Amino acid sequence: QVQLVEAGGRLVQAGGSLRLSCAASGRTFSRFAMGWFRQAPGKEREFVAAITWSGGNTYYADSVKGRFTISRDSAKNLAALQMNSLKPEDTAVYYCAADARTSLTSPLGYRYWGQGTQVTVSS
Repeated sequence: QVQLVEAGGRLVQAGGSLRLSCAASGRTFSRFAMGWFRQAPGKEREFVAAITWSGGNTYYADSVKGRFTISRDSAKNLAALQMNSLKPEDTAVYYCAADARTSLTSPLGYRYWGQGTQVTVSS
């Protein structure tokens, strides 16, 4: 069993930066691919970024490419999402996910989820 706890979400002005963190429990964390997803009110949960178990490969949604960076520190059971040049359309609840079984970019592919952290970007 793996538990994920996100932190770092808050209100920020457009153009600002935030760093979200995801703390994982469980000894097998280092074997899991990790992902970040987000869900805005009235919208489907959407893929933001993913990183393979080794950290050697990263993937990003086109909407965040060049602005967001996903990283992990498996020794510390941590994953992070650095978000720069934030836009109002980035406003959403951000979720950390682990153990992608079938797809890195689909929420259906992940086994474990955190409870989310709210990011609000004001214009």
